[in-house]
Amino acid sequence: MTCGGCASKVQSTLSQLPYVTSATVDKATDTATLAMEKRILLTTISKALKDLDPKYSISPIGNIKTEQQTKSWFNTYKPILLVFSFLILVTFIIQYQSGSFDYIEWMRHFMAGFFLVFSFFKLMDLSGFADSYSGYDIIARKWHGWGYLYGFIELGLGVAYLLNCCPLITNLVAFSVMTISIIGVLQSVLNKKEIQCACLGAVFDLPMSTVTIIEDALMIVMSGYMIFNLM
Repeated sequence: MTCGGCASKVQSTLSQLPYVTSATVDKATDTATLAMEKRILLTTISKALKDLDPKYSISPIGNIKTEQQTKSWFNTYKPILLVFSFLILVTFIIQYQSGSFDYIEWMRHFMAGFFLVFSFFKLMDLSGFADSYSGYDIIARKWHGWGYLYGFIELGLGVAYLLNCCPLITNLVAFSVMTISIIGVLQSVLNKKEIQCACLGAVFDLPMSTVTIIEDALMIVMSGYMIFNLM
């Protein structure tokens, strides 16, 4: 920043970001201090500054402490653990009611529930999901629209699995989409980036971790196994 006017423009831009409650910019040290109701991706802040002036960039100072760091592992991942617990319970009840356990049918019902529930949370705040997803997904980083499309792809997969419609095509799409998704997740986890996981959209503030890898890998293994059985 070259003058007080620049600092004022930067401060005004940062203050207007979603979930920011206050922003203070110091021209002397070229720093900005943000107070947030919810964690915002650094890429979102950078984009806002780049839109203001291409010469601006921003990076964190030191080790940023977040509320997630003070939570226990269970409390941090409670939303996703509850989702998986409900899905397992409901799909096992369906199999129990049928009188016999068909593991292929169980996987189909589980994947139907998985994609329907996860698409629901993404579609609740599609714009927020797209912003979060662009922070790590290999396609969304280059094409922001992929984040908007992804929520509807998951919805379509959920309906297709529920109706058992075109099983081979459905599983091939699921296998391809989840394989692409896990690449960005692996890169983020291996590089130890502290970013928000977009698996449950922007509704819950979940950090990227091995839990996200397991979640994606489970869908890849299930869809891959079903493809093998259909061939």
